[in-house]
Amino acid sequence: MTQGSHTADPDERTAATSAAPGPTGADFTRPRGMFSSLRVRNYRYFFAGQIVSNTGSWMQRIAQDWLVLSLTGSPLAVGITTAMQFLPTLLLGLFGGVLADRLPKRRLLIATQGAMGLLAVGLAVLTLTGLVTEYYVYAFALLLGLVTVVDTPTRQAFVSEMVGPKDLSNAVSLNAANFQSARLVGPAVAGLLIAAVGSGWAFALNALSFVAVIAGLLAMRVSELRPVDRIPREKGQLKEGLRYVKERPDLIWPLVLAGFIGTFGFNFPTLLSGFAYDTFHVGPGQYGLLNTAMALGSLVGALYAARRGNPRLRLLTGAALAFGVLELAGAVAPGYWSFAALLVLIGVFGLTFNTAVNSYVQLATDPEMRGRVMGLLVLVFTGGTPVGAPLVGWVTDAYGARIGLLACGLVSALAAGVVGLVLARYADLRLRVDLHRGSRVVAFVPRSPVPVPSRELATAC
Repeated sequence: MTQGSHTADPDERTAATSAAPGPTGADFTRPRGMFSSLRVRNYRYFFAGQIVSNTGSWMQRIAQDWLVLSLTGSPLAVGITTAMQFLPTLLLGLFGGVLADRLPKRRLLIATQGAMGLLAVGLAVLTLTGLVTEYYVYAFALLLGLVTVVDTPTRQAFVSEMVGPKDLSNAVSLNAANFQSARLVGPAVAGLLIAAVGSGWAFALNALSFVAVIAGLLAMRVSELRPVDRIPREKGQLKEGLRYVKERPDLIWPLVLAGFIGTFGFNFPTLLSGFAYDTFHVGPGQYGLLNTAMALGSLVGALYAARRGNPRLRLLTGAALAFGVLELAGAVAPGYWSFAALLVLIGVFGLTFNTAVNSYVQLATDPEMRGRVMGLLVLVFTGGTPVGAPLVGWVTDAYGARIGLLACGLVSALAAGVVGLVLARYADLRLRVDLHRGSRVVAFVPRSPVPVPSRELATAC
Protein backbone atom coordinates (compact mmCIF):
# COMPACT_ATOMS: atom_id res chain seq x y z
CA MET A 1 0.00 0.00 0.00
CA THR A 2 1.37 7.05 1.83
CA GLN A 3 5.54 15.22 3.80
CA GLY A 4 9.18 25.97 7.60
CA SER A 5 8.36 28.96 6.78
CA HIS A 6 9.33 30.60 3.52
CA THR A 7 10.01 34.05 2.16
CA ALA A 8 7.05 35.94 0.75
CA ASP A 9 6.95 36.35 -3.02
CA PRO A 10 4.65 38.31 -5.40
CA ASP A 11 2.35 35.32 -5.85
CA GLU A 12 1.91 35.10 -2.07
CA ARG A 13 -0.23 38.24 -2.02
CA THR A 14 -2.72 37.20 -4.68
CA ALA A 15 -2.74 33.45 -5.19
CA ALA A 16 -4.45 32.41 -1.97
CA THR A 17 -7.82 34.10 -2.32
CA SER A 18 -10.11 32.01 -0.16
CA ALA A 19 -13.58 30.79 -0.79
CA ALA A 20 -15.95 30.27 2.12
CA PRO A 21 -14.36 28.24 4.89
CA GLY A 22 -15.15 24.59 5.20
CA PRO A 23 -16.80 22.95 8.16
CA THR A 24 -13.73 23.20 10.33
CA GLY A 25 -12.45 26.48 9.04
CA ALA A 26 -10.20 24.92 6.39
CA ASP A 27 -9.84 27.31 3.47
CA PHE A 28 -10.80 25.98 0.05
CA THR A 29 -8.31 28.15 -1.82
CA ARG A 30 -7.69 28.93 -5.44
CA PRO A 31 -4.65 27.32 -7.10
CA ARG A 32 -1.24 28.86 -6.22
CA GLY A 33 0.77 27.34 -9.07
CA MET A 34 1.69 23.79 -9.98
CA PHE A 35 5.03 23.83 -8.11
CA SER A 36 4.38 26.44 -5.40
CA SER A 37 5.42 24.23 -2.48
CA LEU A 38 8.87 23.67 -4.05
CA ARG A 39 9.72 27.26 -3.09
CA VAL A 40 10.20 25.92 0.43
CA ARG A 41 13.80 24.76 0.91
CA ASN A 42 13.03 21.96 3.36
CA TYR A 43 10.34 20.55 1.13
CA ARG A 44 12.72 20.61 -1.87
CA TYR A 45 15.18 18.44 0.06
CA PHE A 46 12.40 16.09 1.08
CA PHE A 47 11.04 15.93 -2.48
CA ALA A 48 14.48 15.18 -3.98
CA GLY A 49 15.14 12.34 -1.55
CA GLN A 50 11.71 10.87 -2.21
CA ILE A 51 12.31 10.74 -5.98
CA VAL A 52 15.21 8.33 -5.45
CA SER A 53 13.59 6.35 -2.65
CA ASN A 54 10.23 5.96 -4.41
CA THR A 55 11.95 4.65 -7.54
CA GLY A 56 13.72 2.02 -5.47
CA SER A 57 10.52 1.11 -3.64
CA TRP A 58 8.67 0.55 -6.93
CA MET A 59 11.51 -1.63 -8.16
CA GLN A 60 11.21 -3.74 -5.01
CA ARG A 61 7.43 -3.93 -5.25
CA ILE A 62 7.48 -5.28 -8.80
CA ALA A 63 10.41 -7.61 -8.08
CA GLN A 64 8.73 -8.92 -4.94
CA ASP A 65 5.43 -9.69 -6.73
CA TRP A 66 7.19 -11.39 -9.64
CA LEU A 67 9.48 -13.33 -7.30
CA VAL A 68 6.50 -14.75 -5.39
CA LEU A 69 4.67 -15.50 -8.64
CA SER A 70 7.71 -17.33 -10.05
CA LEU A 71 8.19 -19.29 -6.81
CA THR A 72 4.54 -20.37 -6.54
CA GLY A 73 2.78 -19.74 -9.88
CA SER A 74 -0.22 -18.42 -7.91
CA PRO A 75 -1.82 -14.94 -7.89
CA LEU A 76 -3.23 -15.92 -4.49
CA ALA A 77 0.34 -16.05 -3.13
CA VAL A 78 0.87 -12.50 -4.42
CA GLY A 79 -2.32 -11.51 -2.60
CA ILE A 80 -1.03 -13.14 0.60
CA THR A 81 2.25 -11.21 0.31
CA THR A 82 0.33 -7.95 -0.07
CA ALA A 83 -1.90 -8.90 2.85
CA MET A 84 1.09 -9.61 5.09
CA GLN A 85 2.54 -6.20 4.28
CA PHE A 86 -0.67 -4.39 5.19
CA LEU A 87 -1.85 -6.56 8.08
CA PRO A 88 0.06 -4.46 10.69
CA THR A 89 -1.76 -1.36 9.42
CA LEU A 90 -5.10 -3.08 10.02
CA LEU A 91 -4.13 -4.13 13.56
CA LEU A 92 -1.92 -1.24 14.68
CA GLY A 93 -2.57 1.66 12.28
CA LEU A 94 -4.26 3.87 14.86
CA PHE A 95 -1.33 3.49 17.27
CA GLY A 96 1.00 4.70 14.51
CA GLY A 97 -1.05 7.90 14.32
CA VAL A 98 -0.78 8.37 18.09
CA LEU A 99 3.03 8.06 17.87
CA ALA A 100 3.05 10.62 15.05
CA ASP A 101 1.28 13.10 17.34
CA ARG A 102 3.59 12.35 20.29
CA LEU A 103 7.11 12.24 18.79
CA PRO A 104 9.27 14.61 16.68
CA LYS A 105 8.25 13.69 13.13
CA ARG A 106 11.58 14.37 11.40
CA ARG A 107 13.56 12.16 13.79
CA LEU A 108 10.90 9.47 13.62
CA LEU A 109 11.12 9.43 9.82
CA ILE A 110 14.91 9.06 9.90
CA ALA A 111 14.46 5.97 12.07
CA THR A 112 11.70 4.38 9.98
CA GLN A 113 13.43 5.02 6.66
CA GLY A 114 16.64 3.48 8.01
CA ALA A 115 14.73 0.39 9.14
CA MET A 116 13.17 0.01 5.69
CA GLY A 117 16.61 0.16 4.11
CA LEU A 118 17.91 -2.61 6.37
CA LEU A 119 14.94 -4.83 5.50
CA ALA A 120 15.68 -4.35 1.80
CA VAL A 121 19.29 -5.40 2.44
CA GLY A 122 18.13 -8.60 4.13
CA LEU A 123 15.77 -9.56 1.32
CA ALA A 124 18.48 -8.84 -1.27
CA VAL A 125 20.96 -11.12 0.50
CA LEU A 126 18.48 -14.00 0.73
CA THR A 127 17.52 -13.68 -2.93
CA LEU A 128 21.04 -13.31 -4.31
CA THR A 129 22.26 -16.32 -2.32
CA GLY A 130 19.37 -18.48 -3.55
CA LEU A 131 18.00 -19.10 -0.05
CA VAL A 132 14.75 -17.20 -0.54
CA THR A 133 11.35 -18.93 -0.38
CA GLU A 134 7.87 -17.47 -0.46
CA TYR A 135 7.74 -17.76 3.34
CA TYR A 136 10.79 -15.53 3.74
CA VAL A 137 9.11 -12.99 1.45
CA TYR A 138 5.95 -13.16 3.58
CA ALA A 139 8.05 -12.53 6.71
CA PHE A 140 9.89 -9.53 5.24
CA ALA A 141 6.60 -8.11 3.97
CA LEU A 142 5.19 -8.35 7.50
CA LEU A 143 8.24 -6.61 9.01
CA LEU A 144 8.04 -3.86 6.39
CA GLY A 145 4.37 -3.43 7.27
CA LEU A 146 5.24 -2.97 10.95
CA VAL A 147 7.60 -0.11 10.09
CA THR A 148 5.05 1.40 7.68
CA VAL A 149 2.49 1.62 10.50
CA VAL A 150 4.54 4.44 11.98
CA ASP A 151 6.19 5.82 8.84
CA THR A 152 3.09 6.57 6.74
CA PRO A 153 1.01 8.77 9.08
CA THR A 154 4.17 10.50 10.27
CA ARG A 155 5.31 11.26 6.72
CA GLN A 156 1.88 12.54 5.70
CA ALA A 157 1.45 14.74 8.77
CA PHE A 158 5.03 16.06 8.37
CA VAL A 159 4.09 17.73 5.08
CA SER A 160 2.19 20.51 6.87
CA GLU A 161 5.21 21.17 9.11
CA MET A 162 7.36 21.80 6.03
CA VAL A 163 5.03 23.93 3.88
CA GLY A 164 2.15 25.23 6.01
CA PRO A 165 -1.58 25.18 5.20
CA LYS A 166 -1.53 27.39 2.08
CA ASP A 167 0.71 25.01 0.15
CA LEU A 168 -0.44 21.78 1.80
CA SER A 169 -2.74 20.62 -1.00
CA ASN A 170 -0.07 21.41 -3.59
CA ALA A 171 2.60 19.52 -1.62
CA VAL A 172 0.35 16.47 -1.23
CA SER A 173 -0.26 16.49 -4.98
CA LEU A 174 3.44 16.89 -5.77
CA ASN A 175 4.22 14.00 -3.40
CA ALA A 176 1.79 11.93 -5.44
CA ALA A 177 3.39 13.14 -8.70
CA ASN A 178 6.78 12.21 -7.26
CA PHE A 179 5.53 8.75 -6.35
CA GLN A 180 3.94 8.21 -9.76
CA SER A 181 6.99 9.51 -11.64
CA ALA A 182 9.00 6.86 -9.81
CA ARG A 183 6.31 4.37 -10.77
CA LEU A 184 6.99 5.16 -14.41
CA VAL A 185 10.69 4.37 -14.03
CA GLY A 186 10.82 1.77 -11.25
CA PRO A 187 8.69 -1.00 -12.81
CA ALA A 188 10.40 -0.64 -16.19
CA VAL A 189 13.87 -0.86 -14.62
CA ALA A 190 12.72 -3.72 -12.39
CA GLY A 191 11.41 -5.65 -15.42
CA LEU A 192 14.78 -5.29 -17.17
CA LEU A 193 16.72 -6.26 -14.04
CA ILE A 194 14.56 -9.31 -13.36
CA ALA A 195 14.96 -10.50 -16.93
CA ALA A 196 18.73 -9.86 -16.96
CA VAL A 197 20.05 -10.68 -13.46
CA GLY A 198 17.08 -11.60 -11.26
CA SER A 199 15.04 -9.93 -8.49
CA GLY A 200 17.84 -9.73 -5.94
CA TRP A 201 19.56 -6.74 -7.51
CA ALA A 202 16.28 -4.79 -7.52
CA PHE A 203 16.12 -5.29 -3.74
CA ALA A 204 19.76 -4.22 -3.38
CA LEU A 205 19.23 -0.99 -5.34
CA ASN A 206 16.16 -0.21 -3.25
CA ALA A 207 18.24 -0.56 -0.08
CA LEU A 208 20.73 1.97 -1.47
CA SER A 209 17.94 4.42 -2.36
CA PHE A 210 17.05 5.05 1.29
CA VAL A 211 20.34 6.90 1.71
CA ALA A 212 18.90 9.75 -0.38
CA VAL A 213 15.78 10.32 1.70
CA ILE A 214 17.69 10.13 5.01
CA ALA A 215 20.24 12.63 3.66
CA GLY A 216 17.39 14.98 2.69
CA LEU A 217 15.90 14.80 6.19
CA LEU A 218 19.28 15.44 7.83
CA ALA A 219 19.95 18.45 5.55
CA MET A 220 16.75 20.28 6.54
CA ARG A 221 16.85 23.54 8.51
CA VAL A 222 14.98 22.65 11.68
CA SER A 223 14.41 26.36 12.45
CA GLU A 224 12.29 26.69 9.30
CA LEU A 225 9.91 23.85 10.15
CA ARG A 226 6.46 24.59 11.59
CA PRO A 227 6.19 21.90 14.25
CA VAL A 228 2.81 21.26 15.86
CA ASP A 229 2.81 21.08 19.66
CA ARG A 230 3.24 17.41 20.52
CA ILE A 231 0.66 15.83 22.76
CA PRO A 232 1.87 14.41 26.11
CA ARG A 233 1.61 10.70 26.77
CA GLU A 234 -1.81 10.12 28.34
CA LYS A 235 -4.45 7.43 28.46
CA GLY A 236 -7.44 7.64 26.14
CA GLN A 237 -5.76 9.48 23.24
CA LEU A 238 -6.72 6.77 20.77
CA LYS A 239 -10.37 6.91 21.85
CA GLU A 240 -10.23 10.70 21.69
CA GLY A 241 -9.22 10.52 18.03
CA LEU A 242 -12.00 8.07 17.20
CA ARG A 243 -14.56 10.21 19.03
CA TYR A 244 -13.37 13.30 17.14
CA VAL A 245 -13.99 11.62 13.78
CA LYS A 246 -17.30 10.08 14.89
CA GLU A 247 -18.71 13.55 15.58
CA ARG A 248 -17.68 14.85 12.14
CA PRO A 249 -19.81 13.56 9.21
CA ASP A 250 -17.62 15.59 6.85
CA LEU A 251 -14.70 13.35 7.93
CA ILE A 252 -16.29 9.99 8.63
CA TRP A 253 -17.98 9.51 5.24
CA PRO A 254 -14.88 10.29 3.14
CA LEU A 255 -13.04 7.82 5.39
CA VAL A 256 -15.75 5.20 4.77
CA LEU A 257 -15.38 5.71 1.03
CA ALA A 258 -11.58 5.49 1.31
CA GLY A 259 -12.03 2.18 3.14
CA PHE A 260 -14.09 0.63 0.35
CA ILE A 261 -11.83 1.96 -2.41
CA GLY A 262 -8.65 0.89 -0.59
CA THR A 263 -9.92 -2.57 0.35
CA PHE A 264 -11.41 -3.54 -3.00
CA GLY A 265 -10.46 -1.00 -5.67
CA PHE A 266 -6.68 -0.83 -5.21
CA ASN A 267 -5.73 -4.50 -5.47
CA PHE A 268 -3.57 -4.03 -8.55
CA PRO A 269 -0.57 -6.17 -7.48
CA THR A 270 -2.89 -9.18 -7.38
CA LEU A 271 -4.99 -8.23 -10.41
CA LEU A 272 -2.23 -7.10 -12.78
CA SER A 273 -0.13 -10.16 -12.08
CA GLY A 274 -3.20 -12.28 -12.88
CA PHE A 275 -3.87 -10.41 -16.12
CA ALA A 276 -0.21 -10.67 -17.17
CA TYR A 277 0.39 -14.28 -16.15
CA ASP A 278 -2.92 -16.00 -16.97
CA THR A 279 -5.08 -13.72 -19.16
CA PHE A 280 -2.60 -12.22 -21.63
CA HIS A 281 0.28 -14.72 -21.10
CA VAL A 282 3.09 -12.14 -21.11
CA GLY A 283 6.44 -11.95 -19.33
CA PRO A 284 7.92 -9.64 -16.67
CA GLY A 285 8.69 -6.87 -19.18
CA GLN A 286 5.07 -6.59 -20.30
CA TYR A 287 3.90 -6.93 -16.69
CA GLY A 288 6.09 -3.96 -15.79
CA LEU A 289 4.59 -2.06 -18.73
CA LEU A 290 1.08 -2.50 -17.32
CA ASN A 291 2.26 -0.89 -14.08
CA THR A 292 3.92 1.86 -16.10
CA ALA A 293 0.68 2.56 -18.01
CA MET A 294 -1.21 3.00 -14.78
CA ALA A 295 1.58 5.15 -13.38
CA LEU A 296 1.41 7.42 -16.42
CA GLY A 297 -2.27 8.08 -15.76
CA SER A 298 -1.58 8.57 -12.07
CA LEU A 299 1.13 11.12 -12.86
CA VAL A 300 -1.29 13.07 -15.06
CA GLY A 301 -3.84 13.00 -12.23
CA ALA A 302 -1.26 14.19 -9.71
CA LEU A 303 -0.08 17.11 -11.87
CA TYR A 304 -3.69 18.14 -12.47
CA ALA A 305 -4.30 17.97 -8.71
CA ALA A 306 -1.28 20.22 -8.13
CA ARG A 307 -2.94 22.94 -10.23
CA ARG A 308 -6.22 22.77 -8.32
CA GLY A 309 -7.14 24.58 -5.16
CA ASN A 310 -8.01 22.57 -2.10
CA PRO A 311 -10.47 19.76 -2.89
CA ARG A 312 -14.17 19.52 -2.11
CA LEU A 313 -16.22 16.48 -1.25
CA ARG A 314 -17.87 16.33 -4.68
CA LEU A 315 -14.43 15.77 -6.21
CA LEU A 316 -13.81 12.80 -3.91
CA THR A 317 -17.06 11.06 -4.76
CA GLY A 318 -16.94 11.90 -8.47
CA ALA A 319 -13.38 10.60 -8.87
CA ALA A 320 -14.23 7.42 -6.93
CA LEU A 321 -17.28 6.79 -9.12
CA ALA A 322 -15.29 7.27 -12.35
CA PHE A 323 -12.55 5.01 -10.97
CA GLY A 324 -15.04 2.20 -10.31
CA VAL A 325 -16.73 2.53 -13.71
CA LEU A 326 -13.36 2.42 -15.50
CA GLU A 327 -12.41 -0.74 -13.60
CA LEU A 328 -15.64 -2.31 -14.89
CA ALA A 329 -14.60 -1.33 -18.42
CA GLY A 330 -11.10 -2.73 -17.88
CA ALA A 331 -12.56 -6.09 -16.85
CA VAL A 332 -14.02 -6.58 -20.34
CA ALA A 333 -11.11 -5.09 -22.34
CA PRO A 334 -10.55 -7.41 -25.34
CA GLY A 335 -6.75 -7.36 -25.48
CA TYR A 336 -3.49 -6.39 -23.81
CA TRP A 337 -3.14 -2.93 -25.38
CA SER A 338 -6.77 -1.87 -24.83
CA PHE A 339 -6.41 -2.96 -21.21
CA ALA A 340 -3.19 -0.96 -20.87
CA ALA A 341 -4.95 2.13 -22.31
CA LEU A 342 -7.76 1.82 -19.77
CA LEU A 343 -5.18 1.49 -17.00
CA VAL A 344 -4.02 5.01 -17.88
CA LEU A 345 -7.51 6.38 -17.20
CA ILE A 346 -7.91 4.25 -14.09
CA GLY A 347 -4.65 5.77 -12.86
CA VAL A 348 -5.89 9.33 -13.47
CA PHE A 349 -9.06 8.96 -11.43
CA GLY A 350 -7.57 6.67 -8.77
CA LEU A 351 -4.83 9.20 -8.06
CA THR A 352 -7.32 12.09 -8.14
CA PHE A 353 -9.31 10.39 -5.40
CA ASN A 354 -6.16 9.52 -3.44
CA THR A 355 -4.75 13.06 -3.34
CA ALA A 356 -8.15 14.67 -2.82
CA VAL A 357 -9.06 12.58 0.21
CA ASN A 358 -5.57 13.05 1.69
CA SER A 359 -5.64 16.85 1.27
CA TYR A 360 -9.24 17.23 2.37
CA VAL A 361 -8.83 15.19 5.56
CA GLN A 362 -5.63 17.03 6.57
CA LEU A 363 -7.13 20.47 5.97
CA ALA A 364 -10.41 19.63 7.71
CA THR A 365 -8.66 18.29 10.84
CA ASP A 366 -7.42 20.31 13.80
CA PRO A 367 -3.57 20.28 13.92
CA GLU A 368 -3.31 18.54 17.29
CA MET A 369 -5.48 15.68 15.98
CA ARG A 370 -3.87 15.38 12.55
CA GLY A 371 -1.56 12.44 13.27
CA ARG A 372 -4.37 10.34 14.70
CA VAL A 373 -6.82 11.18 11.93
CA MET A 374 -4.19 10.49 9.26
CA GLY A 375 -3.46 7.21 11.04
CA LEU A 376 -7.16 6.38 10.72
CA LEU A 377 -7.07 7.31 7.01
CA VAL A 378 -4.08 5.03 6.48
CA LEU A 379 -5.89 2.30 8.43
CA VAL A 380 -9.05 2.39 6.32
CA PHE A 381 -7.31 3.04 2.99
CA THR A 382 -4.59 0.41 3.26
CA GLY A 383 -5.54 -1.58 6.35
CA GLY A 384 -8.34 -3.33 4.50
CA THR A 385 -5.81 -4.85 2.11
CA PRO A 386 -5.25 -7.95 4.31
CA VAL A 387 -8.96 -8.66 3.76
CA GLY A 388 -9.29 -7.47 0.17
CA ALA A 389 -6.05 -8.82 -1.32
CA PRO A 390 -6.53 -12.51 -0.40
CA LEU A 391 -10.23 -12.29 -1.32
CA VAL A 392 -9.47 -10.77 -4.72
CA GLY A 393 -6.59 -13.24 -5.13
CA TRP A 394 -8.96 -16.16 -4.44
CA VAL A 395 -11.54 -14.83 -6.93
CA THR A 396 -8.77 -14.33 -9.50
CA ASP A 397 -7.45 -17.85 -8.94
CA ALA A 398 -10.90 -19.43 -9.09
CA TYR A 399 -12.66 -17.38 -11.77
CA GLY A 400 -9.96 -15.38 -13.55
CA ALA A 401 -8.58 -11.85 -13.37
CA ARG A 402 -11.49 -10.38 -15.36
CA ILE A 403 -14.05 -11.43 -12.75
CA GLY A 404 -11.76 -10.18 -9.98
CA LEU A 405 -11.50 -6.71 -11.54
CA LEU A 406 -15.23 -6.68 -12.31
CA ALA A 407 -16.04 -7.28 -8.63
CA CYS A 408 -13.59 -4.56 -7.51
CA GLY A 409 -15.05 -2.01 -9.91
CA LEU A 410 -18.61 -2.81 -8.88
CA VAL A 411 -17.87 -2.35 -5.16
CA SER A 412 -16.00 0.92 -5.80
CA ALA A 413 -18.73 2.42 -7.96
CA LEU A 414 -21.53 1.44 -5.56
CA ALA A 415 -19.63 2.81 -2.55
CA ALA A 416 -19.03 6.14 -4.31
CA GLY A 417 -22.70 6.46 -5.26
CA VAL A 418 -23.99 5.65 -1.77
CA VAL A 419 -21.52 7.93 0.05
CA GLY A 420 -22.26 10.77 -2.38
CA LEU A 421 -25.98 10.50 -1.65
CA VAL A 422 -25.39 10.31 2.11
CA LEU A 423 -23.21 13.44 2.06
CA ALA A 424 -25.81 15.26 -0.03
CA ARG A 425 -28.45 14.32 2.53
CA TYR A 426 -26.31 15.51 5.47
CA ALA A 427 -25.61 18.78 3.66
CA ASP A 428 -29.33 19.14 2.84
CA LEU A 429 -28.65 19.28 -0.89
CA ARG A 430 -31.05 18.23 -3.63
CA LEU A 431 -30.41 16.95 -7.15
CA ARG A 432 -31.16 19.46 -9.92
CA VAL A 433 -31.38 18.63 -13.61
CA ASP A 434 -31.08 21.66 -15.92
CA LEU A 435 -31.24 21.17 -19.69
CA HIS A 436 -30.64 24.84 -20.58
CA ARG A 437 -27.59 25.62 -22.69
CA GLY A 438 -24.59 26.73 -20.67
CA SER A 439 -25.87 25.20 -17.43
CA ARG A 440 -24.56 22.18 -15.58
CA VAL A 441 -26.93 19.38 -16.57
CA VAL A 442 -26.85 17.52 -13.25
CA ALA A 443 -25.86 19.21 -9.98
CA PHE A 444 -26.52 19.13 -6.25
CA VAL A 445 -27.89 22.47 -4.99
CA PRO A 446 -28.83 23.61 -1.43
CA ARG A 447 -32.38 23.45 -0.24
CA SER A 448 -33.85 26.65 1.14
CA PRO A 449 -33.63 27.51 3.97
CA VAL A 450 -30.52 25.52 4.90
CA PRO A 451 -29.71 24.87 8.61
CA VAL A 452 -26.32 26.20 9.73
CA PRO A 453 -24.59 22.79 10.21
CA SER A 454 -25.85 21.63 6.82
CA ARG A 455 -24.80 24.92 5.24
CA GLU A 456 -21.25 24.43 6.52
CA LEU A 457 -21.09 20.88 5.15
CA ALA A 458 -22.60 22.08 1.86
CA THR A 459 -19.69 24.53 1.56
CA ALA A 460 -17.24 21.61 1.74
CA CYS A 461 -19.23 19.72 -0.89
